[in-house]
Amino acid sequence: MKIIKNIGLLIFMLGLFIFTLSTFLGEFTPTKDIIKQSLSEQQYENIGIQVEGALGNKTYLSPIPISSTFAKIYNSANNELKAKQQWDKVMWDSPQVAVFQLIKSSSTGIYMHYEWLIFLLTFGLSILGSLMYILPDVILLGSPGIKNNKIFQSSATNRGWIGWVSFVYLVLFYIILYFFPALLTNQILIVNPISMAISGNASSQWFLYGFIYCTIMSVMAVRMFIKYRHSNYQLLRTGTVLFFQIAFAFLIPEILMRFNLPYMDFKNAWPLDYDFFFEWNINGLIASGNIGLFMFVWGVIFSLLIIPTFTYFYGKRWYCSWVCGCGGLAETLGDPYRQLSDKSEKAWKIERYLIHSVLVLAIIMTGATLYTYFTGSSQFIGISTYDIQKSYGFLIGAVFSGIIGTGFYPILGNRVWCRFGCPLAAYMGLIQRFKSRFRITTNGGQCISCGNCSTYCEMGIDVRWYAQRGQNIVRSSCVGCGVCSSVCPRGVLNLENKEENGRFGKPTDLDDNGLIISNT
Repeated sequence: MKIIKNIGLLIFMLGLFIFTLSTFLGEFTPTKDIIKQSLSEQQYENIGIQVEGALGNKTYLSPIPISSTFAKIYNSANNELKAKQQWDKVMWDSPQVAVFQLIKSSSTGIYMHYEWLIFLLTFGLSILGSLMYILPDVILLGSPGIKNNKIFQSSATNRGWIGWVSFVYLVLFYIILYFFPALLTNQILIVNPISMAISGNASSQWFLYGFIYCTIMSVMAVRMFIKYRHSNYQLLRTGTVLFFQIAFAFLIPEILMRFNLPYMDFKNAWPLDYDFFFEWNINGLIASGNIGLFMFVWGVIFSLLIIPTFTYFYGKRWYCSWVCGCGGLAETLGDPYRQLSDKSEKAWKIERYLIHSVLVLAIIMTGATLYTYFTGSSQFIGISTYDIQKSYGFLIGAVFSGIIGTGFYPILGNRVWCRFGCPLAAYMGLIQRFKSRFRITTNGGQCISCGNCSTYCEMGIDVRWYAQRGQNIVRSSCVGCGVCSSVCPRGVLNLENKEENGRFGKPTDLDDNGLIISNT
């Protein structure tokens, strides 16, 4: 079985290598006609002749020189226009939007004509290799239950060299995805047939990301099913969050686009969906007629009524661990790194200040956005609303939630974004902490202080501290994943939804020795 796992690892690495190498390969011939078609009228008027002179009718074997040359011409022209204060001619879009279309349209190599072959050599090999590495664990693990699994001995899961290499790769991928998508043109072309089949539209960087997201979650969900096969709760939870990601976050929005309807993830909620109240989104929904109006009303009701109501009855776990795509990726791809979450009081303090600060920023930005929408003013208390939105989107929407939130899995644990940055988690956490029926009850008399619960807590909660004292856990950060209960060898921990009375004290069903009298 070890041989099969090693072969699987080699196949996975080969697929990943080919996928990564695709960034630097290809064949591109940007003719003058393609350049003219790829640029907007304003862009062509400003830089068309320069771009044609620098790039036209030449063949390139990589998208990198095209992207670099175009960006220099674009930025130089823009800076000159701004210096002359010719604001009506300034190109406000990112140069990456235009150069992506230019590179994609000028592709003439194998990535344009042999998509399925490259798909099998990248995604196909990576999926096959991953499953070959994971599936033998059914036999190797033996009896059900959580073992040590050498998580603190492996260089992949103890911040060793493999962890740091993974960290660098993930961070670079997110930087390119958000800020230099033109460099992913070949990878985007690979999934183009799939995008055409689902939505009828050519693939984009976000379709590529969504496809990768769902693929990784599906493969790593297999690992979760094997690892936690002794817990029906974990099996159901993993299957449910996988379903919501693939169906609601990926397929349904793409299918809506096929019917010329607004793209919408019905399970996404404000303030996590921070641009829901942006003018372009509201106007787009309203312009789509009754279905668009329904989407808008659903988004408002879901965010302001359904979210707090369900959180009152079930805590934030119903969303963070059963529905949310961010949580789904953290629970699948991030599961090998959950023990890296900092359990110190200092980290807890930083967490409380940081996540609630992001929530306040989201509320301020939304307030400024709605003020601008209803008044027609471009400023809010003397600050450009566009600049507020742009800054929030860059710092929180891209850097924090993407680059840090996922890229830092291998060194800071799998719930960095959920724990320190997600404004929706902060919103639900306040309800869970002060007005909810959810709690994790503990039976201190049964605790043997093995520390499994604290080790496996992805939210940085020292669960053992509470368990030793028989105290209920009602921390606002707890996402109710239930892994602490699943790894406990003594059944000390129990996730419950009961009356609010007794949430902050010891359970009322313990005798004087701390033993459970009844467990309802």
